[in-house]
Amino acid sequence: RRLVQADVPRHGTRGIQALSGSLDLTPSKAANMILRWMRVADEEKAAYIDLDRVREGLPATPYGEGVKIIKPPMASTARSVEGMLVCNPSDPAEWGIFYNPDASPERRRFTIAHELGHFVLHRAKRRTFNCDKAAVHFSQDNAANIEREADEFASNLLMPGDVLRDRITSQEVDLHLLSGLAKTFGVSFEALCIRFIKFTEKRAILLHWDNGFLKYEWRSRSAVLSNTRIRRLNDPAEPLRDTVAADESIAQEWNGIDMSAAVWCVGEQPYMKLQEFKHSYGSRDRVLTLLILEDAEPRRWDNSWKDQESFDSFDQFTSSGQMPIRK
Repeated sequence: RRLVQADVPRHGTRGIQALSGSLDLTPSKAANMILRWMRVADEEKAAYIDLDRVREGLPATPYGEGVKIIKPPMASTARSVEGMLVCNPSDPAEWGIFYNPDASPERRRFTIAHELGHFVLHRAKRRTFNCDKAAVHFSQDNAANIEREADEFASNLLMPGDVLRDRITSQEVDLHLLSGLAKTFGVSFEALCIRFIKFTEKRAILLHWDNGFLKYEWRSRSAVLSNTRIRRLNDPAEPLRDTVAADESIAQEWNGIDMSAAVWCVGEQPYMKLQEFKHSYGSRDRVLTLLILEDAEPRRWDNSWKDQESFDSFDQFTSSGQMPIRK
């Protein structure tokens, strides 16, 4: 079934200029509107989002004004490319998506959603989007911003916030629960963990270790409000002594191990507790650490929560399901 049009907002003669590229159109607003259209048609709140249906339906909405078709995604012959969105130079009403054929199914799915994000948010600005690692890490700030926006669109579309809230409310959170949710949504385990951090009301921190060094850190809103930070003894940071992350004999700890929050975090009282979880990938050169702490009151002198970037790492796009796959 196509997206229902009865619930689609119209913007007069301004058309697509009021939508794609608009300062008022945020990634989350765009993704949530598409979910709303789908739910009106289905009369239900689905967890797994059919991206083919989204792709096929977008041209009939204001987000696709002037476009007749977004062609089915195709494998890219350029192995350095994670994903591409391109306009047919001979027909501006025809667009296409390409993905890395060596990527996992979950990663391909995220990439396709990411390119759909470019279509909805940015196609008024340009006709070609090449989404490779270099474009994210070494491009100008403006280019990096649109990659982060497409990433946020993909996360909101593939992991609907209200569905995620329903699944984690009143649940004991561990890696078994989060892994099951990743399968439900059809996303990578890491992408789901990042979405959880951005969504949870708990004090939580997600750490990604690459060959024993900290690659990125994500803090939940509650963690930022309470000025919860890990202790860093080196630059780049390494796992701290007496932690599960530092114990090479433990590859996986999905149930969580209780310990004093002071072991990991600066300024925490010894009586405050946290749970540490661990997930190792393949040859263990990549490791995820999830820390969930007891509740604490916000500290008034910490204003970093006002800076949205404090929630994210500089490589948000790659961390959210776009990591290079290591053989």
